[in-house]
Amino acid sequence: MSFPNGSSPRRQAAEGDIEAGPSTRRSADLDDGDSSDPFDIARTKNASIERLRRWRQAALVLNASRRFRYTLDLKKEEEKKQILRKIRAHAQAIRAAYLFKAAGGGPGSEPIKPPPTPTLGEFQIGQEQLASISREHDPAALQQNGGVVGLSNLLKTNLEKGIHGDDADLLKRRNAFGSNNYPRKKGRSFLMFMWDACKDLTLIILMIAAAASLALGIKSEGIKEGWYDGGSIAFAVIIVIVVTAVSDYKQSLQFRDLNEEKRNIHLEVIRGGRRVEISIYDIVVGDVIPLNIGNQVPADGILITGHSLAIDESSMTGESKTVHKDSKDPFLMSGCKVADGSGTMLVTGVGINTEWGLLMASISEDTGEETPLQVRLNGVATFIGIVGLSVAVIVLIVLLARYFSGHTENTDGTAQFQRGQTKVGDAIDDAIKIVTVAVTIVVVAVPEGLPLAVTLTLAYSMRKMMVDKALVRRLSACETMGSATTICSDKTGTLTMNKMTVVEAYAGGNKIDPPHKLESYPMLCSLLIEGVAQNTNGSVYAPEGANDVEVSGSPTEKAILLWGIQLGMNFTAARSESSIIHVFPFNSEKKRGGVAIQTADSDIHIHWKGAAEIVLACCTGYIDANDQLVGMDEEKMTFFKNAIEDMASDSLRCVAIAYRSYEKEKVPTNEELLAHWSLPEDDLILLAIVGLKDPCREGVKDAVQLCQKAGVKVKMVTGDNVKTAKAIAVECGILSSFADATEPNLIEGKTFRGLSDAERDEIADRISVMGRSSPNDKLLLVQALRRKDHVVAVTGDGTNDAPALHEADIGLAMGIQGTEVAKESSDIIILDDNFASVVKVVRWGRSVYANIQKFMQFQLTVNVAALVINVVAAFSSGDVPLNTVQLLWVNLIMDTLGALALATEPPTDHLMDRSPVGRREPLITNIMWRNLLIQAMYQVSVLLVLNFRGRSILGLSHDKNDHAIKVKNTLIFNAFVLCQVFNEFNARKPDEYNIFKGVTKNYLFMGIIVLTVVLQIVIIEFLGKFTSTVRLNWKQWLISVVIGIISWPLAAIGKLIPVPTTPINNVFSKCRTSRRKEPEESQ
Repeated sequence: MSFPNGSSPRRQAAEGDIEAGPSTRRSADLDDGDSSDPFDIARTKNASIERLRRWRQAALVLNASRRFRYTLDLKKEEEKKQILRKIRAHAQAIRAAYLFKAAGGGPGSEPIKPPPTPTLGEFQIGQEQLASISREHDPAALQQNGGVVGLSNLLKTNLEKGIHGDDADLLKRRNAFGSNNYPRKKGRSFLMFMWDACKDLTLIILMIAAAASLALGIKSEGIKEGWYDGGSIAFAVIIVIVVTAVSDYKQSLQFRDLNEEKRNIHLEVIRGGRRVEISIYDIVVGDVIPLNIGNQVPADGILITGHSLAIDESSMTGESKTVHKDSKDPFLMSGCKVADGSGTMLVTGVGINTEWGLLMASISEDTGEETPLQVRLNGVATFIGIVGLSVAVIVLIVLLARYFSGHTENTDGTAQFQRGQTKVGDAIDDAIKIVTVAVTIVVVAVPEGLPLAVTLTLAYSMRKMMVDKALVRRLSACETMGSATTICSDKTGTLTMNKMTVVEAYAGGNKIDPPHKLESYPMLCSLLIEGVAQNTNGSVYAPEGANDVEVSGSPTEKAILLWGIQLGMNFTAARSESSIIHVFPFNSEKKRGGVAIQTADSDIHIHWKGAAEIVLACCTGYIDANDQLVGMDEEKMTFFKNAIEDMASDSLRCVAIAYRSYEKEKVPTNEELLAHWSLPEDDLILLAIVGLKDPCREGVKDAVQLCQKAGVKVKMVTGDNVKTAKAIAVECGILSSFADATEPNLIEGKTFRGLSDAERDEIADRISVMGRSSPNDKLLLVQALRRKDHVVAVTGDGTNDAPALHEADIGLAMGIQGTEVAKESSDIIILDDNFASVVKVVRWGRSVYANIQKFMQFQLTVNVAALVINVVAAFSSGDVPLNTVQLLWVNLIMDTLGALALATEPPTDHLMDRSPVGRREPLITNIMWRNLLIQAMYQVSVLLVLNFRGRSILGLSHDKNDHAIKVKNTLIFNAFVLCQVFNEFNARKPDEYNIFKGVTKNYLFMGIIVLTVVLQIVIIEFLGKFTSTVRLNWKQWLISVVIGIISWPLAAIGKLIPVPTTPINNVFSKCRTSRRKEPEESQ
């Protein structure tokens, strides 16, 4: 929304409104981390472009197009803004030209001629004529076609009942005027992902080296034997490229599907006299659509009727001010939002025939988004990459120095390079092999897949979260939810079922039992039916020949309409007996809505409906047991207040219905004055107070308890009466008992609003329930909690909730009751409006973080072991046991396959036994360091022993030297790969003893393990020529398996070793700080 505090223009105009609350400092200062560290961005939600550019420039990247694919494309974002500016300028230029023409601005200007009537087609008006009316905002052309009534006749639409809406009718309209869709930009093809994978600098160097090795090999040994060395490297690189491209392509398809789901808005249209819910893509020209505050205008159209209708056109014009719509300016643009009021519109343009359609077709490609975890992992990858690069350079220098100094020996003990004797071609070939080994160390050492693992786990989680009724709009919210320390939840529909029924009623000065028994009060009943039928944005449809009626609207509206039907209301007849003059739509700040009507006798009645105690305070009279109007005395006022308190204590929502008569002469006759007329809300006559039962959702108490066990505080923030809120809070388990319901545990919105910033900060932690709160109170609470370093998730459904949803770390909009404005300001949409689904989102958020840590532990173990083994071997013998092709296979297991296996682990209940993960807690915990170092030290020790003493240990002393070295190196390679396979199980459960728990349910993990083992057997037994390996006998296979399987008991023993609670990173940083302080103190 364009309003600074999320309120309507009418609310902003009311200076000094107590509901607005005092101005407060924003908590954006909390969002930036230590500016000296480019990778410390705690909150990417509102991060500046400069901050985002800084970390990209600081990252060590081998393949930028792949690494930054799922981050915000800063260049495309700028292009998107430029396109938006051009389309807005184009739209405004056309509009200005028509206004100039209409004003007769020019010597050659002619009056606009009526458009020719088409002779062909189903409709008497064509698409181009409609476009000239709606897209160009041409009032003259609209009047020449008979205004909105004439246009509806041309489009064969009934302005009250809508179109017929059968399949044949819809097909005709789509053929004549198009569908409400726009051409999407084609997604990236698989070949483009292949091309991206080829851009990796190390793979390019390896391909060049492979080509050189191939040429030299064929030249020296002939094509039959000489192609193996170079060909095997090339083949291994191609496999890496293909596997990488397949993985990335599948992720892109998942994101494409999720983006499509985000765009698929559902809304109500009137067809055949009834309100039906359809997808935005199913709207056709001629549809009649009701508009309420917070809705998105789904297509271009003309206003039929409107009451204080204000439209936020900033998405199209770029101007933040709202535009009031009436008969003088009835044109509605697709993509804009209803900021205030209500109305109905006739659709005149859909899809690509609207400015919004043109805009979306131009910028429909998603420009991506980064998450805090992604940025931090780029920092980790950069640090590890620098270490790996340094090691690779050292290995390259040492190997080249040893080779050219004659210290590198052949298997027979002779020097590989002998000055003056070794052929130039052989020397170049050997040098190329050394370079490829060094480059391959870089491939293994730089964890290019580490930041991409976040995208993989997020794509997987987002797809699964859809099943759990949560649609993720912002990637970062998915992971941030795992750090949530507080959830500020609405009551109605989130903690409760949102299925309301009137169970108690007070009317005629007494309690009515049953609540609809009002036959003895004819005048009261007549006024109630009039108020219920007219003061609503719901509707009642009675199918012909059927007894049941269909009631639509919000749950509160539906409950009151059904109660009206029980009183004997005929909805259609009641609405036709009087005409609406002006509407004040229900406002979540004022907590009431009203309507002014003119009866058949030309009397003016003003009906109000809203929060019981607020409406009651405006009443000066009521209708008594004799059906007579009497003054409200103190005794009766106390009676009604007690009735409200009693109903609220029974967890009922209390709604009061009141009315007053008004002098006709005082009603504005001018349309503009009428639009700004404030309905009188004093001297009201109380008609009834009803209590609506909205039972708690099943399982919500368990969900609240699960949150509390997980260290997440649940706070209820509701606009309902404090006593209703208290009763529901105890029922849900937010308050343990009624004894806890004391300030500040239970607080009223106006009390909290009246405090200073410091006072709000002091009590924000202790608040469990806030009743009678306005949307601004929710915003103030979120800001106070964030200043106290809480990670806050907020639920919201109304338009005025938008600022709080935007301010919160995670904004959760309701999918059923939520307005489009609330959804657009949110990060995640809860599709079933259920609090239990919010808790599932917390589990998924924690799962994302846990899965990344599992993958990091696994990948860093491989990194450390591979680097140390190759470096030590290179320094000592001038040769490395793991060659280029073998290292590429290890890299594939470590990077792509490892990420697939570990980043897609489903969440477990164990995740909810932990406290929330702090935003700046180290990614590599002490537990991970312990596990990682134990496994890496074991692998390095065993494999180095095999490298230096392998011949004697394996009983190969009597074999030929060349064969013995090949067997030894093959066994080292085989044991190393199997160590990673077994260690993958350890990585699943870093802090649990039972590493096999739930493993059989994760089919992807099991599939990757089986695939890795099968491919390893194939490599060893059948692809020896390519990988420079030899076949192993069963004893050697058994040794390899035993070496690998020892990692399981070793991991279990390692978990017995206690780790300090203070993170190792913090210990080092404290040491650095103390060292800095010492010289300062000495000075």
